[in-house]
Order: sequence, then structure tokens, then C-alpha cells
Amino acid sequence: MNTLILRTVAPVLTALMLLFSIFVLLRGHNEPGGGFIGGLIAASALAIYGIAFGVGAVRRAIRFHPMAIAGAGLFLSTLSGLISIFFGVPFMTGLWIYPVFFDVEVPLATVMSFDLGVYLVVLGAITSIALALEQEPGPETGGEEG
Repeated sequence: MNTLILRTVAPVLTALMLLFSIFVLLRGHNEPGGGFIGGLIAASALAIYGIAFGVGAVRRAIRFHPMAIAGAGLFLSTLSGLISIFFGVPFMTGLWIYPVFFDVEVPLATVMSFDLGVYLVVLGAITSIALALEQEPGPETGGEEG
């Protein structure tokens, strides 16, 4: 599907969906949402972009291999859970720090870093699957030569 309308609308729609996925990620602490659904929305945005412009354009846009993104997210989520053990509280207990940036106190929590890790895991895994499905079969992917 390579229509002029899709190629015109896809970049704008992708940007809006990525922005909305970040909103859902950040909103997830107090209301429904969070890392999982935010990652699904972001992966859907990249799938739309891939349908419009091809797998190569998506790979250039994300700059990292999708499974590397998923691995970084898994590492971040695991680290967020393990930090609590070093403070003598049960595994996955939320901890907060309050650094000051430009005279504004910003609360940072391990809960947010865990959600960000889940976001990256879902984004990387689903994007990897979508790119594999959208890729044209050829000799390098095990398809027939032609």
C-alpha cells in the first residue's frame, strides 16, 4: 500500500501517536495507562510509518536494532526492581528521590523507571515483529530468489 495520501499523512500521524504514547506512559501512575499500552501505541505508530515508507525507513528512524531497545528496557526494568534490595526493602518496592533542577524539586521514582523499561521492551519486541512481517522475502530472509 503505497498511496500518496498514506505517504502524506503517515509522518504526521506517526509523530502524534509517538507523542500520545509518551503521554500515556507518563499518565500511567495515577490513571490507566503506563509502559505497556504506551509501548503498544508507539509500536503501532512505527508500523504505520513502515507501511507507508518501508522497513528501511523505520530502521533508519529508530537508529537502534529493535531487540537492542527491548534488551535495554529489560535491563532498566530489572535494575529498577533490584535497587530496592540494596535499601533493605522487599523486591520491587517503589523508592523516590527528590533532586532539584533549576530551583524546581522533581520527584523521581523507581516505579517510573520500571514503566519506562516496560515501554522499551514492548516497543522493541513489537517493532521487531512488525518489521519482520513487513520485510519483503528475499535470499537474505530465506525466501526464494527471483
